[in-house]
Amino acid sequence: MYDFTGLIQGINKWLHSILPAVAADVVGWILIAAAFLGLFAILGLVLVLAERKIAAFFQLRLGPNRIGPWGIFQTVADAIKLLLKEPVGTNRADSFLYNLAPYFVIIAALMSMSVLPFAKGLHAYDIDIGVFFVIAMSSLGVMGILLGGWASNNKYALLGAMRSGAQMISYELSVGLSILTIVLLSGSLRMSDIVASQSDYWFIFKGHIPAWIAFMIFIIAGTAETNRTPFDLTEAESELGAGFHTEYSGLKFAFFFLSEFVNMFIIAAMGAILFFGGWMPLHIGGWDGFNHVMDFIPPIFWFFGKVSFLIFLIMWFRWTFPRLRIDQLLTLEWKYLLPMNLANILLMAFIVLMGWHL
Repeated sequence: MYDFTGLIQGINKWLHSILPAVAADVVGWILIAAAFLGLFAILGLVLVLAERKIAAFFQLRLGPNRIGPWGIFQTVADAIKLLLKEPVGTNRADSFLYNLAPYFVIIAALMSMSVLPFAKGLHAYDIDIGVFFVIAMSSLGVMGILLGGWASNNKYALLGAMRSGAQMISYELSVGLSILTIVLLSGSLRMSDIVASQSDYWFIFKGHIPAWIAFMIFIIAGTAETNRTPFDLTEAESELGAGFHTEYSGLKFAFFFLSEFVNMFIIAAMGAILFFGGWMPLHIGGWDGFNHVMDFIPPIFWFFGKVSFLIFLIMWFRWTFPRLRIDQLLTLEWKYLLPMNLANILLMAFIVLMGWHL
């Protein structure tokens, strides 16, 4: 019912009708970039506020309640403070790499978001290797953390960066294998094809027990990928001061801070697309009346509703579980999650081969 393909094509034709072909393409790219940068900023403000409110809920307190009604403008005030703050560094830092590192994490997050389908026809680039592209781009973020920790010339920052390298390289295996389990079901790496494959049932139901196992591993490994509690060994305020961004302040610190929340959104969005149908409404085969009612709900609401639920789940982890030690963190991946993932892929391949997922 809601298809944005015609709207996007109409805007493209209008731009080409009033501008030369090259200029129209450039203006189109600028509009897309502006839209994603705006979404990037809004996500940062909203998710930081949500984090504080959810933390307050779990700890039986109010949270931000001074600036604006119910404290909803607290994150806006924080953003203004970070923008106006003087950037303070250290003379011992490698200035070029020190200044370059925050842009790595921001660009990696923006590139990963570019292939996410928010609704039918509403995506920047529907590439045929979309899943692989997200995995590849998200893995670039660790480069920014490693560069920032090393270039700061601070032992705590370096320890945090090295922990991040070990952690993200390890847990990328579990994230990739859990995604591959769902790719076996869809038979495609294109995001739109994966969503379309769930028009009757979401993969979390169609994939039976292996899909549930893959989902649980994906959420655990995805939380580790974003360096969030209980896997925040890269920051570990009680041990490393602030970890890899100890020597950063002002806007550069804001880039690192913002990228963590945007990466959490990307993990939640990938979880919604792979396991819960993305923007696809809840459909049950044979229930035509129920399916017709579900179709009236706009796909944007479905997508962001599922993403919000998964973000809440990830935030719930933070205020429930204590931080792991670095040896416990790596043991969890190499001795438990990875063998489970390998066995789960074989089980899913057998189910697909037998046709029990249809």
